[in-house]
Amino acid sequence: MRKINIANAKKRDAILGFEAKPTRPKVRQVLQDGSEKRNVKILKSTLETDLSELSKKFSDLEDLSQEIIQSEIECDIETTGLMLGPTKKIYASKDNKLVFNVKQIEVIKDSKGEEKSRKPLEQKESNVAAEKIPISWSGKYMPKEAAIKKFVFAKHYQIRHVNGLTFDFLFDMAKELSDKNALMFVGGGEKGNEPLILTTGGTPYRGFLEGRVKDDTYCLILHLTNLELKEFAK
Repeated sequence: MRKINIANAKKRDAILGFEAKPTRPKVRQVLQDGSEKRNVKILKSTLETDLSELSKKFSDLEDLSQEIIQSEIECDIETTGLMLGPTKKIYASKDNKLVFNVKQIEVIKDSKGEEKSRKPLEQKESNVAAEKIPISWSGKYMPKEAAIKKFVFAKHYQIRHVNGLTFDFLFDMAKELSDKNALMFVGGGEKGNEPLILTTGGTPYRGFLEGRVKDDTYCLILHLTNLELKEFAK
C-alpha cells in the first residue's frame, strides 16, 4: 500500500495508506473452452511493411494500392501476427531512426489551441508523501452536484488507516465531509495550493476529498482531476 501524508482541519497530519479500488465486473467472460480470457499484444507490421514507409517508394497512391493487391507487400508473413511479450518504449525521429539523447519540451497552449510558450520539461517529484509538508485540509467545499458537472475525475483512491489512532483521524474527516454532502479541495506544497503528483515525473492533478460514513465505518476517497469542463459561449 502506497503512503500519503495528509492533515486535518486542526493542522495535525499523519502518514496513511492509499490504494486504488477498481470496480470488478460482476460478469466473468471466458473463452469457448471455459478458460479465462486475457489481453495480448500482436505485431501489426514491421517498419519495412508499414504504409508510411511504403508510400515513400511509390509516387502515386494508386500504384501503391495496386501493388498491395497484387503482391501483399504490406504483410510480412514471417512476422505479422506474432504474439509479443514485454515491450519497452523507444524514441524515433521523423525518419524512424532511433534517438538516444532525447530532450523533452513542455508546450503550453491557450484555450484556442495556439502555442503560448515552451520550455524544457521538468520532472517534478512526488509531493503526496512528504513528511514535513502534508497535503493540506483547505476547508474549501464544493457540493457534489456542482463538482461532477465541472470536473472530469480521472483517478480515484481510497485513503486507508494504518492503526487505531488513524482510524479515528480519518473517520472524523469522512464524517465532516459526509455531513456537508460536499467534496473538499486539497493541495500540496507549503501553501496547500499546488497540484498533487503521485509519482516522480507523473501528471499533476487537482485533488478533492469525499467522505462516506455508515454506522461506525467510513470511506475516505481522494478524487483526482486534470480536466475542467467549461460551457461554450453562446
